[in-house]
Amino acid sequence: MINFKEKIAALLVETVEGLTVEEMRDMIEIPTDSKMGDYAFPCFKLAKLLRKAPPMIAQGIAEKLQGGEIFDKVENVNAYVNMFLSRKIFMKELVSSVADQKDNFGSANIGNDRKVIVEFSSPNIAKPFHIGHIRSTVIGNSIHKIYDFLGYDTIRINHLGDYGTQFGKMIVSFRRWGNEEDVIREPIKTLLGYYVKFHEESENDPTLEDEARDVFTRLENGAAEEIKLWQWFRDESLKEFNRVYEMLGIEFDSFAGESFYSDRLQSVVNAIQDANLLKVSEGAQIVELEEYGMSPALITKKDGSSLYITRDIAAAVYRKEHYDFYKNLYIVASQQNLHFQQWIKIIELLGYDWAKDCVHIPFGLVSLEEGTMSTRQGRVVFLEDVLNRAVDQTKDIILEKNVNTDNLDITAKQVGIGAVIFQELSNNRIKDYVFSWDKILNFDGETGPYVQYTHARAASVLRNGGDSLNQALAASDQAEMGYISGDSAYELAKLIYRFPEIVIEAGEKYEPSVVTRHIVDIAQVFNKFYHDEHILVKEEEEKKAKLLLVYAAKQTIKNGLKLLGMEAPERM
Repeated sequence: MINFKEKIAALLVETVEGLTVEEMRDMIEIPTDSKMGDYAFPCFKLAKLLRKAPPMIAQGIAEKLQGGEIFDKVENVNAYVNMFLSRKIFMKELVSSVADQKDNFGSANIGNDRKVIVEFSSPNIAKPFHIGHIRSTVIGNSIHKIYDFLGYDTIRINHLGDYGTQFGKMIVSFRRWGNEEDVIREPIKTLLGYYVKFHEESENDPTLEDEARDVFTRLENGAAEEIKLWQWFRDESLKEFNRVYEMLGIEFDSFAGESFYSDRLQSVVNAIQDANLLKVSEGAQIVELEEYGMSPALITKKDGSSLYITRDIAAAVYRKEHYDFYKNLYIVASQQNLHFQQWIKIIELLGYDWAKDCVHIPFGLVSLEEGTMSTRQGRVVFLEDVLNRAVDQTKDIILEKNVNTDNLDITAKQVGIGAVIFQELSNNRIKDYVFSWDKILNFDGETGPYVQYTHARAASVLRNGGDSLNQALAASDQAEMGYISGDSAYELAKLIYRFPEIVIEAGEKYEPSVVTRHIVDIAQVFNKFYHDEHILVKEEEEKKAKLLLVYAAKQTIKNGLKLLGMEAPERM
């Protein structure tokens, strides 16, 4: 597809000496008001170089560019050169590119197959997979898809929380109050009950905490009975987690959790000690980070057991050795900002120059309308319950409105779960928000169902286009796009044209909401175009041109939804 900004920069170099194509390109702007052109070139910086007033420079450039093949009009307004592209050429280039690239439209090879690790979701074993986990899960999945689309070799890692003192608590709780039958029947809710019970009882009996620490120490030291219980809790938890991942359509390349690195922890402690960074404080081992504006990092507790930091350092070293990553991305809540700053700084102090390639991508927190979620108090909303309720409510809406669909159950799942995902990815990831059933299941306005419905509407138009569409796609580079002159059609084409750079922007910012907002814009303008234009007209060439634009919009929405981890129903 023609890079019009690059092409304009090349034309400007021919009219003004002294600047490179890159410098010209960086100066070109896109006006916020389309009445001021598709591109604008400010001439203020050229005044010193050419020793002329900016308005005079702009006038001279406009005169030289006027009549150029790619322009409908070029004019100067004060110190600006305003350029209006040839709509016919622009739209022909766009629709032929989308028709040619199809599912790959918007993709790039800037990654050059370099490895990017995306660590996301990472729930704790034997604890509920609740609504708070959805943020890391769907943001991480989308970032993986975006980087994959940009040509990187992405590795999806679910760094399970399957180690730590919490398992000492769980084992103590199970031995005191649990039974095998309950765990087998309903693993997570039963284990959650044990965990809540432990914290209730430990308020009256503080010795339970010591008992839990002792049990975890035995687990770390390889005690057979503790390992057997731990493995059972892990296996039962993964069965439930995988059921949710299947609903969301999410897969992982690795479930290597914290326990995977347990045999590497001592080498981490030794390396920190060899670098003269390790100090003893009240029986525990720490790294002082005060000179870097951070509190001390706790490496091992006084009983010798490991902590998150030790395990994260071990995991990072293993990943570099095993994958030789270009980037190592961690999709983890903003609550953990200090934790990541600390261990990445320690990696740097150990002399690893790849520390800069370990990137924490924080996101805001989810709270309930009645307050902050608390696993210890059992105040959580299970993610599986949210997804099932979304699907059930969508099914009711489809039946109530008598929506035409190929398969009620499949469409309800695609739209219901899509609504939940879209809600999560519609705002900037760093924002906190309060979970609300009413909001998450609201299908009106700028929502996932609205975008999916727009895709289905476009699909319906294309089906009705019949052979005309097939003929148009087969000869898209010869399309007579001059038949389409309406502003809504051109605005739609410009939004579709921007999709590839939107994907790059989303990757650079680690921000899926950039894609979300853009496909909402495309959906809104498509619906205006659909309202403004009669698409299935009698004139065959005009119909083909309009069908090609509908196809381009549909394909771009589909590609955008896929990057978010959503389906694009053909009928709704």
